[in-house]
Amino acid sequence: MRIIARRSLREFVEGLSGQKEKPAVKAALDAWFDEASKVAWASSADVKKHSATASIVSAEQIVFNIKVNDYRLVVSVDFEKGIVWIKWIGTHKAYDKIDVTEVKHGN
Repeated sequence: MRIIARRSLREFVEGLSGQKEKPAVKAALDAWFDEASKVAWASSADVKKHSATASIVSAEQIVFNIKVNDYRLVVSVDFEKGIVWIKWIGTHKAYDKIDVTEVKHGN
């Protein structure tokens, strides 16, 4: 899959400066990126096969647990074009305060 935009992940990690968990979050996001960029998901069912803990919000919107379940990553997927758009990343606590169906890039 082609992932747009890795910069969002880097900026999130940079925002954790001074926090002791920064290296673990970076490693978890790098692992997710590496795995997602190597697969070719054809449907949300394919996503669930590769990532059993992913939550399918809609046919195109998926939530991944990052660093066990401390963080959430919301993406939108165009299966036909093989593109994943990073929409939102934050702590599980922050995720609980948003309406994931309304998340747009940069929210």
